[in-house]
Amino acid sequence: MALLMWVPLSIPHFHSPSFTSHKHKHKSTTTTTTTLPKASLNINNHNHNHTNDVALLWFKHDLRFDDHPALVSSASQYHTVLPLYIFDHRIISRFSDETLQLVLLALKDLKTCLQNQGSNLMIRYGDAETIISKIVSESIDVFAEEEVEFNLRQMIGSVEECLANLSFPRGRGSTTQLILWQTPFYDIENLKKFPAFYSDFKKLNLNPTSPLATPVLPHLDINMDWGSIPTYDELRKYSMSVNSCESNEVWQSAKRISAKSVLSRGRINQVEMPNDVGEGSSNSNSHEGAQIDITFKGRRVNAENSVFLSREGTVVGGGTSVILNALGAYLRDLEGTSRGDWQEVHEKLRKAENRSGASFGALFRSALSLGILSRRRVYYEAIKYEKERNAGFLSPFGYSAATVAAAVETVCVMEWYQLLASKSHTDSGRINSVHTWRWKDYLIQYTALGQEGPAVLLVHGFGAFLEHYRDNMTPVSDGGNRVWAITLLGFGKSEKPNVVYTELMWAEMLRDFIIDVVGEPVHLVGNSIGGYFAAIVAGVWPSLARSIVLINTAGSVMPGNPSVLVNEERQISRAAWLGSRLLLFYLRLRLGNIVQNCYPRNRERVDDWLINEMLRASHDPGVLVVLESVFSFNLSIPLNYLFKSFGGKVLIIQGMKDPLSNSELKLSMLREQCNEIEIKELDAGHCPHDERPDEVNSIICEWTVNMENVQTC
Repeated sequence: MALLMWVPLSIPHFHSPSFTSHKHKHKSTTTTTTTLPKASLNINNHNHNHTNDVALLWFKHDLRFDDHPALVSSASQYHTVLPLYIFDHRIISRFSDETLQLVLLALKDLKTCLQNQGSNLMIRYGDAETIISKIVSESIDVFAEEEVEFNLRQMIGSVEECLANLSFPRGRGSTTQLILWQTPFYDIENLKKFPAFYSDFKKLNLNPTSPLATPVLPHLDINMDWGSIPTYDELRKYSMSVNSCESNEVWQSAKRISAKSVLSRGRINQVEMPNDVGEGSSNSNSHEGAQIDITFKGRRVNAENSVFLSREGTVVGGGTSVILNALGAYLRDLEGTSRGDWQEVHEKLRKAENRSGASFGALFRSALSLGILSRRRVYYEAIKYEKERNAGFLSPFGYSAATVAAAVETVCVMEWYQLLASKSHTDSGRINSVHTWRWKDYLIQYTALGQEGPAVLLVHGFGAFLEHYRDNMTPVSDGGNRVWAITLLGFGKSEKPNVVYTELMWAEMLRDFIIDVVGEPVHLVGNSIGGYFAAIVAGVWPSLARSIVLINTAGSVMPGNPSVLVNEERQISRAAWLGSRLLLFYLRLRLGNIVQNCYPRNRERVDDWLINEMLRASHDPGVLVVLESVFSFNLSIPLNYLFKSFGGKVLIIQGMKDPLSNSELKLSMLREQCNEIEIKELDAGHCPHDERPDEVNSIICEWTVNMENVQTC
């Protein structure tokens, strides 16, 4: 069934939301469906000037009634609006226990808001394709928010294919449309012309769009089973039933224990997995229509008396009204208050402010990622409060309150990386398609190649990105492997949030990527500091790695049986603050020469493209925060300790002309202290994989073949 071209709808008195018909087909994925009773839709037909009288609103990461373009548009254009939320395992399996709690609270609030207008929220379980196909028993337009995450884009494409294959009885209409919508922060017409440099983007001086008013929905005259919002225990049980693989449950449990916790216990080879209720997990005794209690890490918080998910945590939890109330308290931190809930927000703000402006993301980022509050609503409320403080004016010298600055800066930066991710989907000049993965509410870029063979994960070094393996990904894939390459948080076009970066954080990110995206043990390949991160992953979670390939890796070798000392939380010093700015100035000034020195045997590989990409990333918002981490790096976990903990095969590829380390001394210590390692010496510098790609590709392909043969014997 052909999809009709959708023209942007005009909504009086408000900025017009962006709607586009979904044209591009995505490959369908094999899914598991939970059998549901077929809903009986008794819709009274009335004359209406729209092609279809019924709109189905599929909620995903837009769990709000406020500033919702699809709600506003459908309320004014359709006689009947059917709100729907689907507990699809491909969505909820990505959520942490804390995020699941937040989803349930947001859905309860959304359902209440809809019921107050004579509407309701349909709750279903299973695959979106099956659920929506069952509901669309006649010609219905389906509204869905456009996504940047690869797995959600695949899901939307699969739903489109199902809708296109539907047929309807005569007299019931002949077409259905999948209408993708956005909540535009800026009014940008063409992403292909979107500037690559953040400095150029700021010169456009774009004004954020205004949030939309709450719509008035048509009263629903439908007899059907709407379904109920589950308790947390019920949702966990459902999630486990559709992910019943024992190894998957063990891996998901591994995600709930931090690397620091494992190393501190000294049980690096005997990681204890948490029970359903315990460390890193959560429980709930809530019921539909009743007051929700949240249990997280053994501490219960009454949702009516607190705006946070837990007493110890800093994540604001609830529906849109709760989040807006907490935002009002956050912005007014400088004002005294007798309200207990606002005092709690002020206390958590100070707890989360481990660096300037970091508290806003810690408190509100999860709610923003789930769409409980739109980014432009945050901007609007922050600017409105700033004007209230300054007699209706905005100072050209900055904001008068640090909380206003933090809120505005965070949502604007989030929008920048959202636009970068969206633009990557329109870039037809790339050799390999770049996908987006959401990790802890941050957007991460990666690519994947190959259809069969063992899994290989490529990890870049400091200041690089996945394209640093530009001439390795395809050859290694052609050598009989499935290849993933990732751009780490804080680098390239991945997000650069205002957080404290540590080597353990990056290792946990790689762990989660292997579990959530790759889905099986990998041959870990890492260059420079990326090699050290790969070694930590293999040492702390040995079941995730089939082998390790370290290319001019960072990290030290300690003789004997070294112990591991895990530092406490790190604070950024004034010296690090100043040093990062001087370092950034120096890098931008001398970048070409610095990189060429790392390619002593093949300087021609340092081309304009490589330098321009590095320079582009150096102008991204948040890059200074990443550079500050250089001054607090802790590489004290010895490589030989990690290799021993891993217990598997390790390949060292060393460029002997590396200007950043003494290659001869390092290899000598590795040979002396490490068993079961193999070493390949190359006539290259710090980045042999890019300086001598053919040699490195041959070594990696031969290595994976040998390792697979050994492990299958």
